[in-house]
Amino acid sequence: MNFVEELKWRGMIHDIMPGTEEQLQKEMTTAYVGIDPTADSLHIGHLVSVMILKHFQRAGHKPIALVGGATGMIGDPSMKSQERNLLDEKTLRHNQEAIKKQLSKFLDFESDAPNAAELVNNYDWMKNFTFLDFIRDVGKYITVNYMMAKDSVKKRLNGENSNGLSFTEFSYQLVQGYDFLYLNKTKNCKLQMGGSDQWGNITTGTELIRRTTGGEAFALTCPLITKADGGKFGKTESGNIWLDPRYTSPYKFYQFWVNVSDADAERYIKIFTSLSREEIEALVTEQNAAPHLRPLQKRLAKEITIMVHSEADYEAAVEASSILFGNSTSEQLKKLDEDTLLAVFEGVPQFEISKEELSKGIKAVELFTEKATIFPSKGEMRKTTQGGGVSINKEKLIEFDKEINDSYLLNSKYLIVQRGKKNYFLLIAK
Repeated sequence: MNFVEELKWRGMIHDIMPGTEEQLQKEMTTAYVGIDPTADSLHIGHLVSVMILKHFQRAGHKPIALVGGATGMIGDPSMKSQERNLLDEKTLRHNQEAIKKQLSKFLDFESDAPNAAELVNNYDWMKNFTFLDFIRDVGKYITVNYMMAKDSVKKRLNGENSNGLSFTEFSYQLVQGYDFLYLNKTKNCKLQMGGSDQWGNITTGTELIRRTTGGEAFALTCPLITKADGGKFGKTESGNIWLDPRYTSPYKFYQFWVNVSDADAERYIKIFTSLSREEIEALVTEQNAAPHLRPLQKRLAKEITIMVHSEADYEAAVEASSILFGNSTSEQLKKLDEDTLLAVFEGVPQFEISKEELSKGIKAVELFTEKATIFPSKGEMRKTTQGGGVSINKEKLIEFDKEINDSYLLNSKYLIVQRGKKNYFLLIAK
């Protein structure tokens, strides 16, 4: 597999330094990508560079994932208008372990293959580096003029919302450049990859290697992913889409991918899966013939949910999705755990009812017109029930005055009421 050709057809190359492709064809090459360890989970914004490492390993090369423990303590000015929060060492170590666990789903760290992946933390080689050593051994090789010419620096200095650029942030590109030099010397790493906003920092590294050792070093960046409508990729109203199920449930994760637009699905399936060109082209043809069936979105969501979570999580997410949009049963509803249940019915109208009153039993007509105003009147509820239009927990309500008690509660707390085909209500007993 030709790594550069693979990335090209997938739309994953923004900039590539001359000579990079020749180097990769010449020998097994070691490359690294830096990952910000400011949280104990990756989010889908990290996935592009992680997939690049995955393709790199598939092509027979050796990937290194660098957790930026030292750089995480500084903050990268690239395209940002403010400094980041700085982390202590204990937090960094915890985050590093959590990130490695997630990366293990994409990369082979454990085998004895010559191109097994490695995880490194730049804090390990930066923590004992004194300031005087740094400015003597690193700073003297790169001029201020060279550093000032970088777009990330210019934008921060001239930006309207900028409070200027601290010396700490200004020196960031030197620290990142030294990472490349260190990995080049200790692990024969010849290539750094990352997002297109990192081009300035990466090329500072190649320049530092050239000026200090005269060695060869290369750079490759991928485009920053956006949505077809220009919106920010990976952000929802509730924030980032995380890989850790504690922060984003597998159901919500699956829903994010299955709901992307047709134009985005066609781009994302190339970037976020390892499906072959032929398989993707067949899916695109299928999508064009029957866009309402959404084969691209369904396959994208399947591949990536299994890769990040598991097949069981994917199947549970599909089943949960069918509760709102398909002919699911009360049995499927009862199988949902509380987090998934709340995620499925997020955004539907909610009512609080008294658990104590429910334990004594309440007639459905009273419960759904007085305790929770699902129907404006008892007459309307009677009429809808007689027409077969009311369900409790996915079971048709036959008698409008049937007594409902706490044995109906899902997870000892919830009732799902359906009025007509599409109107859902969540009753929470407290």
